[in-house]
Amino acid sequence: MFDEIMEKFEGSPSQQAVIRLLLERGFSVNDEGRVVSGGIEIPNTGIAREVDVDRRVVDSTTDVILDDDELRRIFQNISQVPSLMDLAPVLDLTVLAIEVEDPDATGVVATVCSLIADHDVSIRQTISEDPEFTDEPRLYIVTDEDLPGALITEVRDLAFVRKIELQ
Repeated sequence: MFDEIMEKFEGSPSQQAVIRLLLERGFSVNDEGRVVSGGIEIPNTGIAREVDVDRRVVDSTTDVILDDDELRRIFQNISQVPSLMDLAPVLDLTVLAIEVEDPDATGVVATVCSLIADHDVSIRQTISEDPEFTDEPRLYIVTDEDLPGALITEVRDLAFVRKIELQ
């Protein structure tokens, strides 16, 4: 899906940058073509500054979104989920980031969460990036406590795991 969305803007790298930001941040586009988060409007100048484009590029991108039925459905219904990952150092939480060989494989989240539960570690949050919307999706698990070495080894040794990181 991500590739299909980006193809609609393939002639404009600047518009692609705006689209990428909207998807990454979970920003919606309302009927008036304004970028919003929930009911809060985000100024086009702020969006433009973040991705280093002219504000008019944001305007033209939202116009294209509203003129395309598929894009309209996506961008009028997208929303963001609060993440504990950036707060982890402040709240003394542990974040386990996992890259897998095949992001479309079934059972990845269930297997990892079962291993964590087997070690009596409580999970505060899981975030699984959608392979349709990102090039290298990761699974993030946020826990209240440090992960035991044996658990880290078990996760690392799973056949589908390419790489793990502790944050």
